[in-house]
Amino acid sequence: MAQPAQRARATPRSREERSADSRALILDAAVECLVEHGYSGASTLAIQAKAGVSRGRLLHHFPSRDGLLVAAAQHLATERLTRTQERVAEALTGEPAGPRRVDRCVELLWLTFHEPHFWAAMELWTAARTNPALAAALRPAERSLRKAIHEVADRIWGPAVVAHPRYDELRELLFTSMRGAALPYAFEQRPPGSDRHVRLWKSIARTLLFGEDPARHPAEE
Repeated sequence: MAQPAQRARATPRSREERSADSRALILDAAVECLVEHGYSGASTLAIQAKAGVSRGRLLHHFPSRDGLLVAAAQHLATERLTRTQERVAEALTGEPAGPRRVDRCVELLWLTFHEPHFWAAMELWTAARTNPALAAALRPAERSLRKAIHEVADRIWGPAVVAHPRYDELRELLFTSMRGAALPYAFEQRPPGSDRHVRLWKSIARTLLFGEDPARHPAEE
């Protein structure tokens, strides 16, 4: 006699669930194409083939290529932000507030500029310079993402540092500087941890937050 579990049939998935699955497949495929082949190589045909969906299904979710690529970059960044927050929380467990924790935060923040979501964003930013439609699609999405990135950064640094009157200056300086310093890694293969800027960023952070004299208290490697 068949057991109840064997007789039971799987609950049919709703239209909304199937639609969400298709959208996720398309976004994941778009992310892979964007990171592997760049903006110019991330065509809707390539994304459709990688996702294994029909043309109609892709266009139903994303009528425009630029809208799809912007959504894909945001999808990847949001996912990575969650993972980064979890990884950093584990890395900083037991590390008390102070200069050594700040040094560690600088190191961990710098590593985020070498992950796929950073390069996906750079592909779109570069293309947007000469593509007004892409720029228009990118602006509101980037504003929303910037807010989320700031919130994660604040949790990484911790309340003691965030409360410092010069924290906002430091955060923006590091973001801008690290973004620029990361770009040569597009064609240079070297360990990010050995970058000479890391020592400088630590020294700047210690000076702004703790008033250390960089000449007398150089940041540790």
